[in-house]
Amino acid sequence: TRRASDLLSVMENLKLFARLEDVDSVTDATDRMLEQTDLHERSNDPVEKLSGGNMQRVNIAIGLLARPDVLLLDEPTAALDPRQRERTWQFIHDLAGSGTTIVFASHNMEEVERYADKVLVLADGDGLFAGSPKQLLEVVVSERDGNFDDYPNLEAAFMSFLHSRGH
Repeated sequence: TRRASDLLSVMENLKLFARLEDVDSVTDATDRMLEQTDLHERSNDPVEKLSGGNMQRVNIAIGLLARPDVLLLDEPTAALDPRQRERTWQFIHDLAGSGTTIVFASHNMEEVERYADKVLVLADGDGLFAGSPKQLLEVVVSERDGNFDDYPNLEAAFMSFLHSRGH
């Protein structure tokens, strides 16, 4: 289904959401987001004509218009091709480096292992673990009396962790 915002251009979407966020200067905020997301060349394109990666960048730009201290992302790279995934993660990394706290939900353990400083494992609404990816691996290794070679990546450790807790 098409949404009204899909028919608007990238710039029109940014201006609309900047007004809804009641930012001090709509023009400054939209220009800043076009620059930060590298969407200048797409500013007049209807959102519905964008690639998945560019749509994701528009969504992130909308979330950043009001300069939040924390940005929540749900599966930020789902359905993106490898090039767009890498570009999106670089953008997210740059945001984190500039002081924005990034919280993301992901089922992609490779991305969690590569990009997350801290991990919260939830299963059926229960918080099962909080700590770094390395700490999760250490918990699994110590509980299983194994060694790190038994778990070639975070996904293997994660699955072992869930199974040991009946999930």
